[in-house]
Amino acid sequence: MSRQMARPGGRSARVQASVHAAVHELASEVGRDALTVPLVAQRAGVTPSTIYRRWGDLQELLSDVAVERLRPDTAPGDHGALASDLTSWAEQFLNEMACPAGRAYIRDALLGDPDGSNAGQCSAYAADQINFILTRAAERGERTLDVETVIDRVVAPMMYRILFRPDGLDAAYARRLVAEILGPTGP
Repeated sequence: MSRQMARPGGRSARVQASVHAAVHELASEVGRDALTVPLVAQRAGVTPSTIYRRWGDLQELLSDVAVERLRPDTAPGDHGALASDLTSWAEQFLNEMACPAGRAYIRDALLGDPDGSNAGQCSAYAADQINFILTRAAERGERTLDVETVIDRVVAPMMYRILFRPDGLDAAYARRLVAEILGPTGP
């Protein structure tokens, strides 16, 4: 993949921010399907060759934007207990990923991902959030699960349903998945 690492505060970071902002603005104004590299470049104030050099093509650019949009911007809420923390997180995750914009970002992240790095990054976002919740619960003295169990039994079924069977997904589904792994007395 032709993406380069952005240096915080450097030209690369400014270009990335400008191009990402242009994608968001133009997607709102003309629709995602009308986006082209020259259109994005013009709005971002860069040349099309800058975009091609950094991202390769439009799909890889949209994938990079999607991965950034899927990054959580806050730590999981503290509700005082593992069950309520994990349930609240699962409900929010499902709500954000299952909405039309969330599903579009997931598709974009995966479509422009020839080497699987974007899927890995998105998975790492969820794993980091879950690890945060489990670590906090352990620090409170609660028995916890391991991150992979939560990924396998909560996140994976939700993602499958979001991508392939989105009808009828609601907070009750997320609550049921969490309740099933915690059981009646916790882990």
